[in-house]
Amino acid sequence: MTTIVITGSTRGIGYGLAEAFLSQGCAVVISGRTREAVDQAVATLAAKFDPVRIFGHPCDVTDFSQVQALWDTAHSHFGRIDIWINNAGLSHPQLNFWKLTSEQIKEVVSANLIGAMYGSKVALHGMLAQGSGALYNMEGLGSDGRQVTGMTLYGSTKYGLHYLNKALAVEALDKPVIVGIIRPGMVMTDLVTKQYEGKPEDWARVKGIFAIIASRVEDVTPWLAKKILANDKSGAQINYLTFGKLLLRFLLAPFRKRELK
Repeated sequence: MTTIVITGSTRGIGYGLAEAFLSQGCAVVISGRTREAVDQAVATLAAKFDPVRIFGHPCDVTDFSQVQALWDTAHSHFGRIDIWINNAGLSHPQLNFWKLTSEQIKEVVSANLIGAMYGSKVALHGMLAQGSGALYNMEGLGSDGRQVTGMTLYGSTKYGLHYLNKALAVEALDKPVIVGIIRPGMVMTDLVTKQYEGKPEDWARVKGIFAIIASRVEDVTPWLAKKILANDKSGAQINYLTFGKLLLRFLLAPFRKRELK
């Protein structure tokens, strides 16, 4: 049975991945910043899947000791960890960089980049010790170097994460581990929608394009889970929204209405 640890898996894409992996017969370790959120996610999943295959442990990825404890506890519970996915992350209001607070900058960089670095270090060290395993980092807006006004901070962390992913794949080239990249495209989670709360005019302005380029969690995560389980190549990039798929959406937009909520 394949055992998978997913950081930030009490909601959004992380939770969707947990559900998808459980549907594939895997064992999954749920993790989030609070015990309450972890317990709630575990209870909800245990009502649908075999509870024996579900384990929860809280973890703030910006605290290295907690990340190490997540590995140690999960490894002790299931005996090994086959796949580790660094999914936890934060976004911020769509504002020019100089309008963000210093605390916002620190929080986003800590969660998106330092957290992924901590997770990568812990997972690779543990997997090398057990002789096998696969590490995946969740990329996002900015990973390809594209700039979006108001998202400089978030994009910078994801661009840095892309470098980390590529560099780790090179460093681990002759090692018995896989380092991979996950690119889900724009997915309608609270990371996207939260910044439009209380701003109906802004939402009205973007909802049309979002209906074309964005995807639902329940559509994206089963596809990603199958690709991750099937992948045996280090350095692989698992990309849900390819250029061809995006082009097709634009071509079909005048004839097909996509509902994301």
